Amino acid sequence: MPRSKNTFSSWRRGLAQRAVHAGWAWAQRAGSVSAEHPGRFRFGAMGTGTRLAFPLGTVFGEPWIHVGAHCIVGEQVTLTAGLMPGLDLGPDPILRIGDGVVLGRGSHVIADTSVTIGSDCYFGPYVYVTSTNHSYDDPHEPIGKQWPRMEPVEIGPGCWIGTGAVILPGARIGRNVVVAAGAVVRGTVPDHAVAAGAPARVVRRWTPEDGWQPPLRTPAPVPIPDGVTPDQLLALSKLDEEDIARLAELEAES
Repeated sequence: MPRSKNTFSSWRRGLAQRAVHAGWAWAQRAGSVSAEHPGRFRFGAMGTGTRLAFPLGTVFGEPWIHVGAHCIVGEQVTLTAGLMPGLDLGPDPILRIGDGVVLGRGSHVIADTSVTIGSDCYFGPYVYVTSTNHSYDDPHEPIGKQWPRMEPVEIGPGCWIGTGAVILPGARIGRNVVVAAGAVVRGTVPDHAVAAGAPARVVRRWTPEDGWQPPLRTPAPVPIPDGVTPDQLLALSKLDEEDIARLAELEAES
C-alpha cells in the first residue's frame, strides 16, 4: 500500500529537523570563542579552559577585557569595555573577570570604567552589571544626550548573582554574597550576606560570633561522600521509604 502524502511529509520534516539541529550544534561548536580559537577577538587576556558560547552578544573593547581560566560565558552575553568600539582606553584593563566565573545566558557586563568580578562567581541568566548610569541634571536636554556618570564596580569572589539582578555603578559587593533574583544593588554589601529587593538591602548575614542571622530555615545540604559512584547514586534514587527504613535499621545494628 503506498504511503500517504502526510506520512511522507512528516518523514521529510523529521529529516529536516535533524539536519537543522545538527547544523546548529556544529555552528555552536565552531563559533565559540576560547584562547585557542579566538576568531576575530583579541582579548587582553583569556585563561585556559575558558569558553564564550555562540551566539555571542555584543563584544567590543576586548583588548581591555581580561578573562580568567575555566570560565563559562553563556549565549548572548554582552561584554564591553569603553563607551564605544575603537577607543584607546590606556594601558590597564577595564573589565577583569576572575577564574572559574560563570555568566548566565543573556547577561550584560558594561565596563565604561573599572569593573571587577572575583573568581568563582556565578551569574544566573540576564544579569546586568554596569559602571555607567544616565544623568538628568539638565531638565531641558534629552536624558540620552546628557553625559553619563561613571563609578567603578567590584564584585568579590564566590558570589551568586540571581537571575535578572542589576548591579549599578558604585556597587561594592563582598565575598560569598548572594544577590537575590531581581535585586537592584547600589552601594556596599558586606561579606557573607544575602541582599534582596529594589533597592537591595541586606536581609541575612553571617558573622563568626553569631552565625547566620536571621537563622537559616533549612538544614545545610549533606555532601555526597567521597567514593560514591554514579551507579550507586542511581540505585539509591530507586529506593522507596520502606527500603530506606530497612537500610537505616541495618546500619543501626552494625
